[in-house]
Amino acid sequence: MIITCPNCNKQFKIDNSLIPNEGRDLQCGSCNYTWFYNIEEKNNEVPELKQEIISEDIEIKAENKKDNKEAKQQPGKIIKTEINNKKKEKNSEKQKIITNLKKTENKEIKFFSYLIVFIISFVALIILLDTLKTPLINVFPGLEIILFNLFETLQDIKLFIIDLI
Repeated sequence: MIITCPNCNKQFKIDNSLIPNEGRDLQCGSCNYTWFYNIEEKNNEVPELKQEIISEDIEIKAENKKDNKEAKQQPGKIIKTEINNKKKEKNSEKQKIITNLKKTENKEIKFFSYLIVFIISFVALIILLDTLKTPLINVFPGLEIILFNLFETLQDIKLFIIDLI
């Protein structure tokens, strides 16, 4: 069966066995609106003849024409609907702006997360080099000068930060 969300009019195809006779709560996957759905609420009768469907369509078209005539006679209603449409457009624009702001905030948070991971990884590498300094120098004799300069530079940076504080 096809069920329509009363909030956003999104349609969902749901197996009949999932809805008991006494009904149940449903939640829209699109707008998260929750409502109670009862199978008896919907008219499950299927028209037997194609003639009935055609006659119903003709009746609906006739009603629409009447509505159009009434709308022409009542321009105030048209203006109200135009105002409502403009309000809806403004709300949708505001929602777009809000989603763009959230995206930029997420990018900033992502950047700082990467920065923190980089700093922690760098500190871990320095600690590892300090721990394995002697075995590395035994295997690579030219590495002694590089490691000495690295540790002296780190000591200078440490002293500089302490002086700033």
